[in-house]
Amino acid sequence: MLRFVLFRLLQSLVALAILSVVVFVLARATGDPLHMILPMNASEEDYANARKYLGLDRPYVEQYFSFVGRAVTGDFGTSIRARRPVIELLRERLPNSLKLAAFAMGASLAIAFPLGVMAAVKKGTGVDRAAQIVAVLGQSLPTFWVAIVLVEFVAGRWQWLPAGGADSLASYVLPGLTLGWFVVAGMMRLLRSGMLEVLDSEYVKLARLKGVAERKVVWVHALKNALIPVVTFAGIYFAILVTTAIVVETVFAWPGLGRLAYDGITSRDFPVIQAVVLTTATIVAAVNLGVDCLYAVIDPRIRYSR
Repeated sequence: MLRFVLFRLLQSLVALAILSVVVFVLARATGDPLHMILPMNASEEDYANARKYLGLDRPYVEQYFSFVGRAVTGDFGTSIRARRPVIELLRERLPNSLKLAAFAMGASLAIAFPLGVMAAVKKGTGVDRAAQIVAVLGQSLPTFWVAIVLVEFVAGRWQWLPAGGADSLASYVLPGLTLGWFVVAGMMRLLRSGMLEVLDSEYVKLARLKGVAERKVVWVHALKNALIPVVTFAGIYFAILVTTAIVVETVFAWPGLGRLAYDGITSRDFPVIQAVVLTTATIVAAVNLGVDCLYAVIDPRIRYSR
């Protein structure tokens, strides 16, 4: 197990190193950020002074190694647009994204687990068909469309919930449901298919013949053995909820990493773009490693040889 963890850590470090090169190059391919921050009547001398001040006049190779050298110590430089250390922006925004992702994942689990289990137990009934409709809609409706509809009706016309901000628990509901809608659909379908397979296994049939209560058969014996694909999906999508909620955070004016990434891209803020991408990649790598280790806890039959 220890060798496996160390091997995966090495893989993650190599992936982060490659990603740092890619994001460094692509960020600079978006154009000159000075066109966004200097006035239209700025002279060539103003541009030259600004490039020298920001370190953009140095060769790309030197800029890259300077960026990596500082990044490993937690220093991502200074935001070109906000004129503040990028690490401060991350400390402000990352907790908001984590809170929203936790809320969305919690709501998704609360909806997907009973729906998925009941759809499998009552296969072919109205409950199963209703659950499949929820799954199809969740995986087919675009996130931005769901967000706009919720803002228009729930927050606008009916005024039941706030349309933006992160001031209260009510502010989490609309962006959380929008983020969790797709997760509910995928998790429910995985849980339903896994439960159907497990419920038809020999040991479940034996438990029923021994007189074990049906509730215990379904919610203890069968559910535990159907959890592995669900845990994989939940872990990966928790990381995705944290790292790719740009549309949702923009629509709902949520002060998280997604909104910070959007602002950085639109203003060609290289340090912010690089910091957000590397931070989110680290979160994804850590979650994937945690999910792999959790397999052995859920199913003792799983052992890692590497």
